[in-house]
This record gives sequence, structure tokens and C-alpha cells, in this order.
Amino acid sequence: MHESLINFYSHHLGHDVKIHVTGTRGYPLVIFPTTLGNYTEAKDRGMIESIRWFVERGFIQVFCPDSINHSSWYGDIHPKHRVERHIQYDRFLAEEWIPQIRHNGGTGRIACAGISFGGFSASNFAFRHPEMVSHLFNLSGAFDIKSFMHGYYDDNVYFNNPVDFMPNANNPDLWNMKIVLGTSNWDICLDGNLKFSEILRRKNIAHWLDVRGDVEHDWPLWLEMLPHYVSMI
Repeated sequence: MHESLINFYSHHLGHDVKIHVTGTRGYPLVIFPTTLGNYTEAKDRGMIESIRWFVERGFIQVFCPDSINHSSWYGDIHPKHRVERHIQYDRFLAEEWIPQIRHNGGTGRIACAGISFGGFSASNFAFRHPEMVSHLFNLSGAFDIKSFMHGYYDDNVYFNNPVDFMPNANNPDLWNMKIVLGTSNWDICLDGNLKFSEILRRKNIAHWLDVRGDVEHDWPLWLEMLPHYVSMI
């Protein structure tokens, strides 16, 4: 598989963002890393290898951007500045980088996948910008970041916390998105996925709540999930 590394300068963040790219053509799939994972995590953990068949045939092109979780949600800063820093990252995605790849597949949209805390990153972006996202694959992801706020709450928190803003969201593109919430009976994020599935159900937003068997919240589960979900693109 062809691999390349992009150093994309973000004016919103004020620094380069590393992006690992696999493949040269196909529908753009953006994979967000776990809690403090980076742009090579999906490759290093075997996630890219698990979807080799789709990449080699030009069905998908995979983009793995670096996260800034270490300086936002997990940063040693006031919660107000944590969410503000994340908003800068969201603007990098929505205004600077994603516009350059969203037409690669001919639809003007991308597919998003996220693993564990990366599931929050993928879901938050997809639900905030559904006009850009055709497919969302949340692999054992979270949907609520209030635990990072230590009681602090403002409009920025609300609009970056899917469990809060989604019940009132009304962008018609939300009803056109293909959504998978992947979890398992032993997943630490099972309850969060069940609750978020209920939010989507109440809004009549079609989705697949994929609850797998007795498997832990770990890479073997996600390596099994990803090829299945990618086959839906």
C-alpha cells in the first residue's frame, strides 16, 4: 500500500498537523486516534492492514490526522481553554483541511471513523458538520465530555458535547448520514452507546447499534469491526 506523510500548516492552531495517508485514490476515510494516540496509531496497531483489501483496490483512501488532545481535553489548563483549544482543532478540520479532501470521492463528503476517545472526535465532527460527512463509524466511542470540564459549562461545551446538542439538532443532512455505533457486552463505553442510540432513535435518525459479544474495549474488537464497517461505504 502506498503511504505518505503530510505536514499541513493550520492557521487556526498555529502549527503543522501531521497526517498519515494510505492509498492514492478512493473514497476519503478519516480515522481519528485514541485518547493520546497520534497520526501513525492506526498503522502501528494494524487498523490500516485490516482494510488493506479496500485500499489496494482504490475503493478508499485513508487519512489519519494527528490529534491535539494532549493540549485540549487532556491539557493542564482551565476547562474553558480546553474546549476553546478543541474548537481551534475543529476549525482546522472543517475550514482548512477537510475541504481539500472532501471531493476526492466525488460526493463532496468523507467517511469518519474513531476509536475509543477518537470515537468522540469523529462523532463530534460528523454531527457538527453533517454536510461534510456521509458515514460515521464510532468504534467503542464516547459522546459526553463533561467529565473533562470539572463542573464548568458554557455554550462552547454545549455545542461540542453530542449528548447535549444532538437532541436539538435539526440539520437535514443528519438524516442522510450512515451511522454505526459499535460496542460490545464488555465494553466500558457500552452504556454511553446505548444512551446515544436512544437519542438518535427519538429523532428518527437511522443508525446501526452494533453490540458484539463478550469482548473487551481493546484493539482485537476494533480490528474486527473496522473492515465490516468500511465495506458499507
